[in-house]
Amino acid sequence: MLNLSQKNIESKKGEIAMSEAYQVISFVENQNMKIEVLEYQKLGGNDNFSVAEKLFFAQKSNIKLRQVRITLKNSSLTAESGALQFMKGNISLKSLGGTSAKGFLKGIASSVLANESMIKPQYHGSGIIYLEPSFKHFMIVELNNEEIIADKGLFYCCESTVSTSVQAMKNISSAIAGGEGLFQTKVSGNGYCVFEIPVPEDELVEFELQNEMVQVDGNFTLFRVGNIDFTVEKSSKSIFGSVASGEGLLQTFRGTGKVFIAPTLPVYEKLGYILNQVPSSK
Repeated sequence: MLNLSQKNIESKKGEIAMSEAYQVISFVENQNMKIEVLEYQKLGGNDNFSVAEKLFFAQKSNIKLRQVRITLKNSSLTAESGALQFMKGNISLKSLGGTSAKGFLKGIASSVLANESMIKPQYHGSGIIYLEPSFKHFMIVELNNEEIIADKGLFYCCESTVSTSVQAMKNISSAIAGGEGLFQTKVSGNGYCVFEIPVPEDELVEFELQNEMVQVDGNFTLFRVGNIDFTVEKSSKSIFGSVASGEGLLQTFRGTGKVFIAPTLPVYEKLGYILNQVPSSK
């Protein structure tokens, strides 16, 4: 079943690579590659006082810069277009977009539907790849002949043994009322995959369902794994009861598998909205 990355690694010789700038907060490794998430402990800033002020408050709020580093061992990595920052070693690059007109059109359709880049570059060989740093969070998962249905735009990179495509909603009403649109991202196969998620991994709530149901009032379910059906249903038998209860329509996940929910995501979004409405003071 789905395996999450190793978290909260203790600082022991041989287990973790440390520097004065960053530490490895999560990693996985097999015979093909090693994937690490680096976290920069402190940004020194530059001669821009405005930037320095923002960095000061970011550090006080425990907002840190993170970066994904991949060590290839004569293997291949597929990543989002534009994710590369720099690389070192004997690594070749090709684009996975399809050379035929049919493949090109299929790439365009997938990119629009899943909110991802049309052409995904593939890196092959041996060496080290650094992807673009971000203040968001990264989650590493291992797929064992299974698939993940992910919210649009979360995919970041994966082993070449893992494929990405789009998953269509079963009905239009669920797509419109559920806030996810008609399509989501499907990641399937065997190997490691990295997702860029909007909240820390330890703030995710994982539900393992055995022919059960989970209902969510809002659009903050990030992933589902296994035989899970997604629909949007009324919170009560009658629409009048739904309106009276104040809940209305609920995202409903039913079946056997796992559902990953980010309950803190709506809080961050509401705080951001409130702060954007407050006029700045000098």
